[in-house]
Amino acid sequence: MTRLLLAAAAVVLASAAPAADPLLYELRIYTAEKGKLDALNARFRDHTLKLFEKHGMTNIGYWVPVKNDENKLYYVIAHKDKAARDKSFADFGKDPAWQAAFKESQKDGSLTTRNGIEAIFLTATDYSPPIKAGKGDGDRVFELRTYTASKGNLDNLNARFRNHTLKLFEKHGMTNYGYFTYPKGLNKTGEDTTLLYLLAHKSEDAAKKSFDTFRADPDWVAAKKASEDKAGGPLTEKEGGVKSLFLKPTDYSPTK
Repeated sequence: MTRLLLAAAAVVLASAAPAADPLLYELRIYTAEKGKLDALNARFRDHTLKLFEKHGMTNIGYWVPVKNDENKLYYVIAHKDKAARDKSFADFGKDPAWQAAFKESQKDGSLTTRNGIEAIFLTATDYSPPIKAGKGDGDRVFELRTYTASKGNLDNLNARFRNHTLKLFEKHGMTNYGYFTYPKGLNKTGEDTTLLYLLAHKSEDAAKKSFDTFRADPDWVAAKKASEDKAGGPLTEKEGGVKSLFLKPTDYSPTK
């Protein structure tokens, strides 16, 4: 009887645990030619998003930097896997509707700079909130944060986020949107060192206040010290180990 009860409890616990997110995510960064960011956004708004969905890609979110001196567009889409991703883009590229929209938009020259499209493949961490398109309560800004772990410390960095950081972010008014690492073999570098995540804030000022109170929180101070004592030093690289970029959703973004 005891064994049966233990087995039943194990089944209940397993069913209650969140399933790992199996999707392949793709962060794409476009650099528009000077004066052509509006035209690039118009092409996405009027054509690209619906054609992505037609060919099996899921639109997650589209953003531009709050301070956009480099004419950038950032977006995240989701795929079943790499093979599905490659087929979707191949079919999308051959679609007559896309070819017509592309040709029309390029009549006065390319909308993006030479080599102006970067793709980064991502997988959700086991502690990430479910990643899905959606709108918050009122206007929000998003913060893209990229961490480069010090040598051998990516697992330790993830453990600190899993066990401490996410709940402390929420405590101090930040919304955890999505947490990602690089899948094996799909990006040129970073698979053993990079953690990338998105937070949502009411504003840039609200973000600053939240981080100020977060960093002063005794629970964070203790967790940071314990993790660094265990690892023998900081979990991120000293130079450029933490990068932050504030983004605002485009008017056509599924996530705002």
